[in-house]
Amino acid sequence: MGRASVRTADIAMRFGIEMAARKVTVVQPTRIPLRRGQIVLLTGPSGSGKTSALAEIERSCAGGLLVQRVSFPAEAAIINRIAPSEALPDAIATLTCCGLGEAGLWVRTFDGLSEGEKFRARLARAIALHCRGDAAAPLLCDEFCAVLHRRAAKAISFNLRKLVARRNLCVVLASAQEDIIADLRPHVVARFLGRGRCEIEDRAAGFSRRGRPHDVDVASCAEDEHPRGLKPAARISFIRRLRIEAGAKGDYDAFSRMHYRATDELGFVDKVFVLREGRDGETLGIVVYSHAPLELALRNKATDGWFSRRPDRVNRCLRIVRRLVIHPDVRGCGLGHHLLRKTMPLLGTQYVECLAGMGEFNPVFEKAGMERVGQYEASASRQAAVAELRRIDVDPGSREFVLHVCRRRRVRQIVARVVRDWYAGTTGGGEARVARQSPEFLAQTFRGLIGARPVYYLWRRNAAA
Repeated sequence: MGRASVRTADIAMRFGIEMAARKVTVVQPTRIPLRRGQIVLLTGPSGSGKTSALAEIERSCAGGLLVQRVSFPAEAAIINRIAPSEALPDAIATLTCCGLGEAGLWVRTFDGLSEGEKFRARLARAIALHCRGDAAAPLLCDEFCAVLHRRAAKAISFNLRKLVARRNLCVVLASAQEDIIADLRPHVVARFLGRGRCEIEDRAAGFSRRGRPHDVDVASCAEDEHPRGLKPAARISFIRRLRIEAGAKGDYDAFSRMHYRATDELGFVDKVFVLREGRDGETLGIVVYSHAPLELALRNKATDGWFSRRPDRVNRCLRIVRRLVIHPDVRGCGLGHHLLRKTMPLLGTQYVECLAGMGEFNPVFEKAGMERVGQYEASASRQAAVAELRRIDVDPGSREFVLHVCRRRRVRQIVARVVRDWYAGTTGGGEARVARQSPEFLAQTFRGLIGARPVYYLWRRNAAA
């Protein structure tokens, strides 16, 4: 330390602080076991030594990857930098696990995200990169979920725990918050108590001890062991506080922007149910059941034509899941299939069906007890419409597409025809509805239709029983 200033000398005199430079022991040397398929949580108040211990683990274990050091190209869409060499469903699963379950976020650039979303994106990229490397080396994260809403932190902890078990990763997290422990279910908890003290609880091995000066290792390098005991939690910790209540069509307004199809076309709504946190708490999910379209080929296949040309049976015995939306903070935690499983029997119909664009990537409907019947391919008429647009130099995926729909009569006619035919085959009233829609709404609906390859699901009351 250089020569003391008047102010530092005054502080030293007032409080009896030694001015000479000296080493400060952050934490006594402590052995922290690291194993594949397990999570180590370093917890304790700020300044207790968590970050120093994490840095020592990074230095000690070759191949360790710190989330905060992961670079994320600013101009690239998020989905292009998460497991680019893997199948798209794997990339989407990793993003959802890390709290980025909205399709709209997947196509944003890193610079377009909030601070909380940037942390989640870095975490997802780090997991994807680490899965390609040495899985025995630890994946490290300081200030884990510190910038997030605590509900989101618990959801990410719950999902990460499942991912670690499934991919046999070794993960070390540092956090001052202990409210995540119930959902994270770490195998080892290292509690930093301040003044160089650390208490190790090895839940997998079933013992705890305090750090002592003769323990020479800050961390043991990752051992090639399979995890013991401590399975991931079957349900997220706050599910017991959730209530399912009857809702109304207007309740969907708050959720419409969270759905990848940001339109208000719900058809002829029959019943709505909401998933609420406590009696007067925030709504975390919604499912909208509507009257079903009169004819669907895969429905006829699954029911041997029992509904074909029988609108009376369709109206009496069948409903369709028109929307299922879970708050982005808690996606991937099983709340979607929980809400479906609990509410489908309340409809009073023999069958419930669903056409799900996310069916390729999310098994929520199978987990709710629905049968996956098949998948629709893009229709020939929609493919022809896209080809016709491209012949006149219009790209439906471009930013200028809305302007083309607005200013070019031929483009609007092509787009309107596709949207009108879809209305006619699902909810009816296509001609009048298209006539009053804005170019922005038409363009958005058209884009959603031309790439749609929905999976058809069917729930049968007898089968569920």
